[in-house]
Amino acid sequence: MTLENAARPDAQPTGSALENTDTTPRLRPGRRPVPVPGDLTAVLDEYTAKLARAPLSAQTRRTYAAKVRQYLVWLEAADTAGDPLREPAARDWAVRDYRSYLNTITKRAPATVNNALAAIDDFYTRGGLGPARAKRAGLPTTAPRALTRRAAVAFLREVERWPSPRDKAVALVPYYAGARISEVVGLDVDDVRLSARKGTLRLYGKGEKVREVPIHPPLRTVLDDWLGERPDWPGSSGPALFLNQKGGRLSATSAHTIITTIATGTGEKITAHTLRHTFATTLVRAGTDLVTVAELLGHAGLDHVRTYTHPTENDKIKALDHLITDE
Repeated sequence: MTLENAARPDAQPTGSALENTDTTPRLRPGRRPVPVPGDLTAVLDEYTAKLARAPLSAQTRRTYAAKVRQYLVWLEAADTAGDPLREPAARDWAVRDYRSYLNTITKRAPATVNNALAAIDDFYTRGGLGPARAKRAGLPTTAPRALTRRAAVAFLREVERWPSPRDKAVALVPYYAGARISEVVGLDVDDVRLSARKGTLRLYGKGEKVREVPIHPPLRTVLDDWLGERPDWPGSSGPALFLNQKGGRLSATSAHTIITTIATGTGEKITAHTLRHTFATTLVRAGTDLVTVAELLGHAGLDHVRTYTHPTENDKIKALDHLITDE
């Protein structure tokens, strides 16, 4: 049984399947976008139109549009000097004030603040004013969360017992190839290149960057199984590697749900991003050259990869186990 909203294999069928194939931003139940003031609606519309033509992933477009919306709402209510949408100095002051607002009032995490600033820089750059002169928030020197060996083995066992070949392949591409969720669902059949014993996976990353990752043997097995079943699915004549039950390309939302539901049995919160971090952390801790890891992850530079050399939260916890106690 293949489930789009990925109920556990021993659960009762719900009678309906979730296949989100559009790119409409998903909000938590009860949440609605804060309306942009009327005089700024045209500004946001113009920006989203430019985003639609940009060589960015659908997820990046949604994220940037949402964060710029939030900035414009704040901008309308803020007491800013000059015209932040047309004057460079006023732009810089406004963005710095917004950074302070995110840091101190809403208490956002540093990474969240930096993501917002990146979106705002994109907004101003596409508008012709250029990025603001505003320093990024300092990030903690802790590696991104990755699975421990025990958690990784538990996840692999949950995947092994899962009945759907498609879902198994969806879950293991991030783990064995370090792929982003958008790269997983963006795969076409001809991106899987298999020879007698080896194979490569062609991934399309951010900014339309293409890279090839060797296919690890366990991943090859599940891909073979899925490719053997795929011709029986609706839409099998199309290019998409991972299909939904209607024959279209599987959406990122459905792929995310598949992974998180398979992982339910581990007791861990596991997403495609966690699996990608686990891929990178495992390679770095094993002594793999950082340039090689960057190429496998699709990073243009080494700054992001260096974060995997930092201690994880689990490392810090284990370090305290060496302390002497008197119990």
